[in-house]
Amino acid sequence: MKKSDVSERQSAAELISQRIADLGDWRGKTLKRIRALIKEADPDVVEEWKWVKPTNPGTPVWSHGGIICTGESYKSVVKLTFARGASLPDPAGLFNSSLDGNIRRAIDIREGEDVDASAFKALVRQAVAVNTSRKPEPSKTRKS
Repeated sequence: MKKSDVSERQSAAELISQRIADLGDWRGKTLKRIRALIKEADPDVVEEWKWVKPTNPGTPVWSHGGIICTGESYKSVVKLTFARGASLPDPAGLFNSSLDGNIRRAIDIREGEDVDASAFKALVRQAVAVNTSRKPEPSKTRKS
């Protein structure tokens, strides 16, 4: 059975829970904590599972009016990439990766590191505010 077949039968929330369980180490604990903080900051958040391909089983995504952030896990880091991070105020200095781009910003969390919960939740709320204040993008389909 292909991974895409499995993904179609499981909800995004189930797939994220499965990813957390599969990690089984500090990365799973970190992703679980971040997921809880996101839900605390935005009870209306939508969990999604995107970008499934043969070389990648997929990526956890949290959205509200657009992507808030993704949660990727690597060998030595859990990376939280905020889709519109460059437009978010970050007075606590949480962003520590992907700082050169004009749109995205990321937070890399390494083993033993912790994220300031209140600053992170403020960042999530700011991302939701940016997403929901944007004008809808025009449809890419042509009208006849």
